[in-house]
Formats: sequence, C-alpha cells, structure tokens
Amino acid sequence: MTERASSGATRGSGPGARSGRRELTAAVAGAVLAGALALSSGGQGWATVTAERGAPLPPVSGVLTGSDAAPLVPATGLVLLAAAVALLAVRGAGRVAVGLLMAVAGGVLGWSGVRALAGGLADASAEVPGIGRGTGPVTVDVAVAWPVLAVVAGLLGAAAGLLAVLRGRGWPAMGRRYERPGAEAPASAGPVTDEDRAQAAWKALDRGEDPTDPAPATDRP
Repeated sequence: MTERASSGATRGSGPGARSGRRELTAAVAGAVLAGALALSSGGQGWATVTAERGAPLPPVSGVLTGSDAAPLVPATGLVLLAAAVALLAVRGAGRVAVGLLMAVAGGVLGWSGVRALAGGLADASAEVPGIGRGTGPVTVDVAVAWPVLAVVAGLLGAAAGLLAVLRGRGWPAMGRRYERPGAEAPASAGPVTDEDRAQAAWKALDRGEDPTDPAPATDRP
C-alpha cells in the first residue's frame, strides 16, 4: 500500500514534469515581458522631426511617437500579453498554435524596430502635428533607444513563441488549484479494492467525516 501511494503521489512531480513547468513559466514570463516592453516603447518618442519652411518662417518641429511611427508595435504588445494568458489556459496543440502566434508577433515587432533604425521613419513624419506633406525638407533625428527596445522585445517574444511551438505539447496542464471548486476527479475504471476503500476512508477523515457512517454527508441534518 505504501509503495503504491508513494508512486501515485510523485507521478506528477518527476523531473520531466518539473522541467515542463519551468519551460512553461519561462515562456509565459517571456511573453509578458516582451508585451510590456513593446507597449512601453510604443508610448515613447521615437524621433524628433524638423521641417524647414520658406523664409522668413522658422522651422517647425515635433515628436514622432512609437505608436505613430510603427502602429504594429503596441498592437503586437497586446497580442503577446494575451498569448501569455492563453498559454496557461490551453494545452497540447493549442499551445503550439499560441506559440506560432507569439513567434509571428515577435517577428513583426522586431521588424518594426529594425525598420525605424534603418531610416523608415521619414514616411511617418507627416503624422507629427504641424508638419505636412507640403512643408520643406524634413530632418528626422531618431532616438535609437526606443526602436532598439522594440527589437529586443521582438526577439524575446519570438523566442518564447518558438519554445512553446517546440516544447509546448509536453507541458503540464493548469494546476488543480485553478479548477472549479467542488469539481471531482472522474472515477477510475475497474473494481474497488480493499486498498481503495482504505484510501477513501483516510480522505473522509481528512474532511472531518465519519467513514463508518453509511449516510451521505448531504443527507445528514
């Protein structure tokens, strides 16, 4: 009896299960961090845009935010945050699908940052108030830190997504503490043995019930 009970207690806590939980935690944390970095980067000023106007008018300048320069940055940040929650709610093939979505979102996020660093913000300069298509020559002074942060967030999100794609099928499901209160595990098939009765009696004692009482707990006054 002792050997069987011990094996049942440790069935879900072996090295493989612990490794799976660590990988799941790493993927969720990576998605959350990548999403938070993307949203933070998207809310910052990515560039200062200065447009020359004909004399005697002075030049006009403004700040181009990340959400204006690269609208996909905050959008992919929200996708990664939602994917972090979805990783905990699904299992098996569902986690692979969520991982693919995370990898794509991370790729798009990284591409947006690289595009900004490569000079792709000039086309978005018209989004700055006071600067339109009809102004003179436009100078774009990029604040490198924020596009780089978007690239880092994209790499992190893509790495977490690839981890879910490659390893997600073997990760454990959500723990029992997250299940609906009062939910009972399905009864095991096969005849009830004396050992099963003894274990049921111990569980009844743990609940404060009398295992020798034939009346169900719900029928007692």
